[in-house]
Amino acid sequence: MIPVTKPYLPSKQKYIQYVNGIFERGWLTNNGPLLLEFEEKLKAFLHIKDLLLVGNGTVALQLAIKALDLKGEIITTPFSYVATTSSIVWEGCTPVFADIDQATLNIDPKKIEEAVTEKTSAILATHCFGNACDIDAIEKIAKKHNLKVIYDAAHCFGTSYKGQSIFEFGDISTCSLHATKLMHSVEGGLVFANDKSLLERMSYMRNFGHDGPDKYNGVGINAKNSEVHAAMGLSVLEDIDQILRKRKEQSMLYDVILKEMKVTKQKIQKECTFNHAYYPVLFENEETALKAKKVLEMNNIFPRRYFYPTLSTLDYITSGATPISDDSACRILCLPMYHELAASEQIDISNILKKTVDS
Repeated sequence: MIPVTKPYLPSKQKYIQYVNGIFERGWLTNNGPLLLEFEEKLKAFLHIKDLLLVGNGTVALQLAIKALDLKGEIITTPFSYVATTSSIVWEGCTPVFADIDQATLNIDPKKIEEAVTEKTSAILATHCFGNACDIDAIEKIAKKHNLKVIYDAAHCFGTSYKGQSIFEFGDISTCSLHATKLMHSVEGGLVFANDKSLLERMSYMRNFGHDGPDKYNGVGINAKNSEVHAAMGLSVLEDIDQILRKRKEQSMLYDVILKEMKVTKQKIQKECTFNHAYYPVLFENEETALKAKKVLEMNNIFPRRYFYPTLSTLDYITSGATPISDDSACRILCLPMYHELAASEQIDISNILKKTVDS
């Protein structure tokens, strides 16, 4: 079977060495030494001054919304994983969808401008599939209307923009370290903020508000991560250069072998150094996309319709029309991409697709 992705598993011996240390210390959670080491090594790799490791990418978004004290409406994208929208609703705010750009699949700044009202407090934009949003345009709109900006950069480990880590942009940026991501700790997330006071606020919030054993600094939740997860993160991080290199090679191979096929690719934002986290292709219509999916599955190959259905169809929100997102969601398939995927398997996938689309 060829799934759409598989978690990268580091050397078992390497991981067990970290776990042995955990057993020796008996320290499992509450900002243990491995978690602190993992945070420091992540900062060094990303060339970031500071960050916080949290339980997952969803709670990272929730912390961001809470730390910025957002109220009312938050303009966001309908083309993302459900956590982007559900986090807004969970925190008592109202998601307002701005449609996406057909080429980049990211939120369209022109549509953001049209969606701003007196109730708007922020923009929550997803760097879809690791492709940078039009950051300059979004920042300009935010400044004009005095809005906060959160970037859902769940897919973006290894992506940079204008020579800087993508995580340096916006008031707060978040990342996912879920097992399916390029860089993972089984479960985990990251929050980034250039404003030290924001990061300090979130550091209290992730640990119930604790400021020592018997003192509290505001309301908090349990958004901590554990030593066991940090051990996996440290093990994977040691291999991240080869992981990123292999993913780029796989992406370039798909580019070559699918060159003549009637599909379109996501346009990568100018000045974005892309991490090749996913390989989405858009077919001419939904019928062809579903046909391709069916034939691949008959051959024990399982692509995914990321992101279908579009989030504007969720039953717990009210939304305006998002025709570009709706159309893209119907026509897209993400092809298999993971470290162990062989070039011969990519060629097989491509040959099946070519026969299906051309027939």
